[in-house]
Amino acid sequence: MKIILRISFFIFISAKLFAQNPIIANKLIYLDSMWVPSTPDNYKYTRLIEEYYSNKKSYIYKDYYKSGAIKYIATTLDKDIIINEGQTVSYYENGNKKSTVTYVKTKKTGTEFNWYENGDIKSDIVYSEDKKGKTQQKINNFWNPQKERTVTDGNGYYEDKNKNSEESGQIKNGEPDGVWKGKDFKKKTSFTENYENGKLISGITTDSLNIQHLYTLKYKHPEPKKGIESFYSYIAKSMYIPLEARNTVSGKIYLTFIVDEEGNLVDPKVLKGLGYGLDENAVKLIKEAKKWNPGVNRGIPVRILYKLPITIFTK
Repeated sequence: MKIILRISFFIFISAKLFAQNPIIANKLIYLDSMWVPSTPDNYKYTRLIEEYYSNKKSYIYKDYYKSGAIKYIATTLDKDIIINEGQTVSYYENGNKKSTVTYVKTKKTGTEFNWYENGDIKSDIVYSEDKKGKTQQKINNFWNPQKERTVTDGNGYYEDKNKNSEESGQIKNGEPDGVWKGKDFKKKTSFTENYENGKLISGITTDSLNIQHLYTLKYKHPEPKKGIESFYSYIAKSMYIPLEARNTVSGKIYLTFIVDEEGNLVDPKVLKGLGYGLDENAVKLIKEAKKWNPGVNRGIPVRILYKLPITIFTK
């Protein structure tokens, strides 16, 4: 009788301890060169979301190079949709720190510090919001590879070069001023830009075929030809709600897709879905959508990853 009581007591204690210490499971995601979920056979980076299967207000995630070296450490407010909040740290593949910056409501704020691959300090950049809530950045200090500080307290000469590109010009009060020039070695393009008190007045890019492209806006995001509201109207009118989902499911489907250089919407993928066939229907609508105005980088159309939430109300 005593033996039975002892065994029962042991089982009770063991069960209690197990209930208080659940297994913490992480989630590993494979990502391609555009940071879109991929497969173990075709990936460039991996992302580990810690304690993914627990309910929390925020989650730490870590990105890794294919070699296994750490690339990025940050905190997101959503485990499926990356919403950065708090300090982030990025690394070169050799293990040296590349940059640190803090996010508040997904926007960079405060001072960002940057280093060269050999560990030497490179720059500090200050981020702030203007009256319209738009993020502004100003280069406060910059050191060249020879450890010479060429920009001090927001004024001086900036010249940055890496294996992919180079650019240079004067900095005045933390912003570009006068004539700036640069090159993209991979795309074999070059540009010349004219600034006045930080504002781009004009720019011209010469591509690999020696064709020139004029612009007054450095970056332009892709957009539907008739505006985003028109696109949402197309989704609302065309979205098929399966019978089993009606009066049952409500929420958001989060998708990504690529807007290519011609404005085609390609490679749609669901990051966070609702099930009931709704995710597949959303992907189908993206594939069947009309062309958009493509994204533009310094006057040249480029492929850009676009994130889109689709809200479903069936109740």
